[in-house]
Amino acid sequence: MTRSVALRVVGSLAFRVACYSVMVWCALYAESWPSPSAALPDVLLDRVPYVAWVDQNNYLVWLVAYVPIALWLLARDADRFIRYMVTSGVVALARGACIMVTGLPAISGAHGALSFEQRWSAWLHLTTPLGFFDRDSGARVALTRDLFFSGHTATTFLLLLYVWRFPRLRWPMLVAHAVVMACVAFAHLHYAIDVIGAYAVTFSVYALREWAPARATPRPDGVGENATRLLPAGASSNPSAPDNRLPAARSRSARRGRP
Repeated sequence: MTRSVALRVVGSLAFRVACYSVMVWCALYAESWPSPSAALPDVLLDRVPYVAWVDQNNYLVWLVAYVPIALWLLARDADRFIRYMVTSGVVALARGACIMVTGLPAISGAHGALSFEQRWSAWLHLTTPLGFFDRDSGARVALTRDLFFSGHTATTFLLLLYVWRFPRLRWPMLVAHAVVMACVAFAHLHYAIDVIGAYAVTFSVYALREWAPARATPRPDGVGENATRLLPAGASSNPSAPDNRLPAARSRSARRGRP
């Protein structure tokens, strides 16, 4: 890895961490609102049993499913890893904004509205390397309303999209994503709409970042194929070609005795 590439990798990681920090503050801001006493009805949550040990370890499962494949991508294609980090940061900002504007009620374990001092203390703790995964005061305890959209779904699905072109990375990541989604279901971390929204938003951001519109292919008349003109039915798209439809229309008018 060259020095310039290494600097770009560090910059992309710094951007990702900054976006994550903003997202965590948005999630904690949502915790300052009084939470409704009852969770929303959900067809899937009502049918999937809650498993306590999955809930207690779901963030560790996410970490194991996420970090090794991301490092593998870095070793395989540093440029694509950099693009992944930047896109992941954009998705994190979108998630923070969605959490603030939706304010869905906690599925379980809702606490009272947090004061600014409590939010600040929690933010400092959650933005440290190990604080987020602390079982006693980490994200599982501090965050109860960071629901729409699912971060577990978004991060692993986005990584799956970026490694899809590499078969050796694709299938391990596909399995890892499936395991994380099972944890989301059995830990009752999110409503079904949170998972659906994560797929929709993540894929949209990925498409905007990675898909370029096809270039117009010039035609012999010099007009690009994207420059479509609205023409009458039966008329030729070539401006030099005669419009065979008009004489027929005149002949019909003549038969009716019209000038």
